[in-house]
Amino acid sequence: MKFDFDRPIDFRNGDSVKWNRYADRDVLPLWVADMDFAAPPAVVEALQHRVARATFGYAEPWPSLVEAVQQHLAHKYSWDIEPDWLVWLPGLVSGLNVACRAVNGSVLTATPVYPPFLSAPEFSRRTLIDVPLLIANEGWEWDFPATAAALALRPDTRLLLLCHPHNPVGRVWRDEELQEIATLAERYDLIVCSDEIHCDLVLDHTLRHRPFAKISPESARRSITLMAPSKTFNIAGLGCAFAIIPDNTLRRTFRDAMQGMVPHVNALGLAACEAAYRDGGAWHAAVLDYLRDNRDLVEAEIPRIPGLSMRHVEATYLAWVDARQLCTTRGLHNSQHFFEQGGVGLSSGSDFFRRQPGHDREAADNQGGSFVRLNFACPREMLHLALERMHKAVQMRG
Repeated sequence: MKFDFDRPIDFRNGDSVKWNRYADRDVLPLWVADMDFAAPPAVVEALQHRVARATFGYAEPWPSLVEAVQQHLAHKYSWDIEPDWLVWLPGLVSGLNVACRAVNGSVLTATPVYPPFLSAPEFSRRTLIDVPLLIANEGWEWDFPATAAALALRPDTRLLLLCHPHNPVGRVWRDEELQEIATLAERYDLIVCSDEIHCDLVLDHTLRHRPFAKISPESARRSITLMAPSKTFNIAGLGCAFAIIPDNTLRRTFRDAMQGMVPHVNALGLAACEAAYRDGGAWHAAVLDYLRDNRDLVEAEIPRIPGLSMRHVEATYLAWVDARQLCTTRGLHNSQHFFEQGGVGLSSGSDFFRRQPGHDREAADNQGGSFVRLNFACPREMLHLALERMHKAVQMRG
């Protein structure tokens, strides 16, 4: 079956958060992480079938749905999970917040990182320790000596939030890197909450995602793995995710922390989840091919724009663009605002860094505003136009 990812969809005057930000402006939205493609036909058909039942009461997962998740994980990652390891959630972000509530102690993560990693500890009144990732010639790397030093200074740390694959830098963490994290977790008695929502969006043929919990029995015991079909199958608005927690005590603590805060998963989200994992394979393979070509286009064009650079994107459909040279030569504090004025809406890099207490927005911009995140999950014609606008913005305002 052929899927047409080049077909433009008119999102204007609708309910799209992504497009409504610029409803009255000629700005191409390449910011929030959802795709500008139609969802898989198998998912649409399953939703139509479920809606035809005309009943929308509180729902709970059913055996064939759980089986679809199990089969997906076994097939993709050779990970055999038990049904009772699953804790269903209305979204992955709620899982990050529950993990911070469930584990009593300070929280460590590596920046830049998906913004809820920075806000969830604060919402749970936990102290956040952030360790910067390193920029190396081959890409972004985890700074393990700095991580160990931070943990030694803060022995009250009990939770490590891992983004795997990483948003926004697009890294697929290798087995040896995951083993380093597992070793630190055991040495400093940490729970590792691993956000693996982009696990099915590995773009490099030579790489494979490995769940953190698969590193060893000990890593499994210390793990809370968060997954969802939402990013992969473009169904984020349906609100369905799950945590995989092998350890009985940790799972019970996680469930207790959900009480009074986390609602039921909606019935349509559950139906879409089963259809995506059971019948979405052909669409998934096709969209990965399309995203690879879009990734290659972005990686070819960004370095041709004066003042911009980027590292290779191994996974996700998000490019982390380094505009530090542009900001330095132009005296800019926020490159996102610069490109927005040029007709391209990107995510501001400052959102992916911790804002230090007592520092204002300008200080945050000085730290992360020299980066932007570009979502390339859109029709290629639109991506070409966005890149042309970015190039023109630099030329016109040079």
